[in-house]
Amino acid sequence: MAQHLDLEEQEQLDELKHFWKQYGNLITWALIVVLGAFAAWNGYQYWQRSQAAQASVMFDEIERAVQSGETARIDRALADMKERFGSTAYAQQAGLLAAKAHYDKGNVDAARAALTWVADKAADPGYQAVAKLRLAGILLEKKAYDEALQQVSGAFPKDFSGLVADRRGDILMAQGKKTEAKAEYEKAYKALDERAEYRRLVEVKLNALGVDPAAGQVKLATAENAGANK
Repeated sequence: MAQHLDLEEQEQLDELKHFWKQYGNLITWALIVVLGAFAAWNGYQYWQRSQAAQASVMFDEIERAVQSGETARIDRALADMKERFGSTAYAQQAGLLAAKAHYDKGNVDAARAALTWVADKAADPGYQAVAKLRLAGILLEKKAYDEALQQVSGAFPKDFSGLVADRRGDILMAQGKKTEAKAEYEKAYKALDERAEYRRLVEVKLNALGVDPAAGQVKLATAENAGANK
């Protein structure tokens, strides 16, 4: 009986040796790949956390520079942040913050440069949209209408559709294109939330063009109710 068991064990051992000889290298390399990928993922996560922590510290430095009103210090800190942590959300926030600080001090060219960087480099579509809208506003003030329209063309996140249409309306209005401007303001009015204060501003612009969007919506609702009751 013992000899029979020994033979079975020997057969199993021989099978295992044969299996390992045939597939051992493949299994070993598969394990190396899996473990290597796991280690790389952990390393990447650590690197991201480290980058975010360092970028946060530099963002605080830009905030302090903005509060002190030292534009040269703002530029140095932003340039350093763009070079070292340009792909982080902190860098994009810093670009918008620096642009506002420069604009408030009348440094329009510096504000435009900061906004252009965010519009071109931001990975987050929300930050990119904000930068483009503000950049379009600056270009509108400089009467660079074609450039301003380029900034508010193309795809934008849905939440920004009302603001984008309103800005297009402002640019077209400045060009004297009242019909096109009215169409954009109407798009903006429909896209903006009814509770948004900004919607009231768009309504005022439409009123100035002889349009009462609120009355139009009441008529539309009345017509829809009448149709439903038939």
